[in-house]
Amino acid sequence: MEPIYRSRPGAEAMAPAAAEHAEQVAPGIWCSPGLTNTYLLTTSAGRVVVNTGMGFESAVHRTNFDAVDDSPVRYIVITQGHYDHVGGIDTLRDPDTEVVAQANWQQWRDDNELLLPYRANRSAFAFSDRLTGGIAAIQRRFGKKLPPQSSATADIVVEDRLSLDVGDRRLELIATPGGETTDSLVLWLPDERVCLCSNTFGPVFGHIPNLVTIRGDRYRDALTVIDTVERVRGLRPEVLLTGHFDPIVGAETIDAELTRLRDAIAYLHDQTVAGMNAGKDVRTLMAEITLPDHLEVGQGYGKVSWDVRAIWENYSGWFHHRSTTELYPVGPDAVSADLLELAGADAVVTRARSHLDAGRPLQAIHLAQVVTDVDPDHSGARAVLRGAHEMLLAGSVNFWETAWLAAQIERYS
Repeated sequence: MEPIYRSRPGAEAMAPAAAEHAEQVAPGIWCSPGLTNTYLLTTSAGRVVVNTGMGFESAVHRTNFDAVDDSPVRYIVITQGHYDHVGGIDTLRDPDTEVVAQANWQQWRDDNELLLPYRANRSAFAFSDRLTGGIAAIQRRFGKKLPPQSSATADIVVEDRLSLDVGDRRLELIATPGGETTDSLVLWLPDERVCLCSNTFGPVFGHIPNLVTIRGDRYRDALTVIDTVERVRGLRPEVLLTGHFDPIVGAETIDAELTRLRDAIAYLHDQTVAGMNAGKDVRTLMAEITLPDHLEVGQGYGKVSWDVRAIWENYSGWFHHRSTTELYPVGPDAVSADLLELAGADAVVTRARSHLDAGRPLQAIHLAQVVTDVDPDHSGARAVLRGAHEMLLAGSVNFWETAWLAAQIERYS
């Protein structure tokens, strides 16, 4: 069976809410797409909303859902604490609405709030333009001040499992701590065999997950991720409703996809551990470990080499036993001026250019940055850095990598 990621949009297609109506994606289930899909479940006893979008998107979701059914919102289910899941709580909730989240939500929220400026700054290179455009479009549509970002709250917390009967629908909330965040959970409809999994398997289904993103997060444990994949696979769902794009339909297809994803993560884990025990350093393993053909998954959001490093460092920590200097707050840039005094900036740039011309952009970056450490405006070094990042971008299919490289090209232009 061909991997499903080949036939689905990539992360570059993720965009703020813009749809003018919700789309029915399963009987009694409606989707209003956005930075994360927001879902409406209709019942004979009121509505259930799953995720709420960013604050500025929430007016779109509320309008779309009210056009389907304007009965009271009984529950809002938050599948994880990221801002694009919780930001619209205040807009989507009614006076008697109860918000349901996994029991780790408060710890995860507090951790995220603690580092809000840091993480916002480190995400800006990937998201600032699409957020700005999305806000402007929604502002034009509604012609009024948009709702602010809600704070994450929870009236009901789920430790492991919780069953809810809402009118004619039976809901099961299941904790999935190996999802994109440690407070992840899925909503399972056992009578309909539908699982609302959102970003449990990453924002782009069928791709290797990021065990840590380059924007900066806590490391995720690969074995816990594997357990979460198995927990959902064991339900034998016939429909997966994910955080982005269309439903994934068919028990056989879903089982095959989740089995491949589970086995791919397990392979990376086992190969990394074997390499560590064989005394190999992390960069060697990042270069050597690849997935066999039968475990092919997409690398449009996470990357195999990044997960190898994440597994290595999650087990071993920050000290790589490569150099004594790792133990002290003095980086390689401390001797950049010495290297330039000995070799001359022009000679270093010439050698960097030769690496670039030979198709070795990373070596070119290493050398050119020695020059810009000392002289940030050096035109020759900046030209090499721009060219090296352009060369890397030409071969990139990964959302985070592409966004970073494009930002660096702009920086050196």
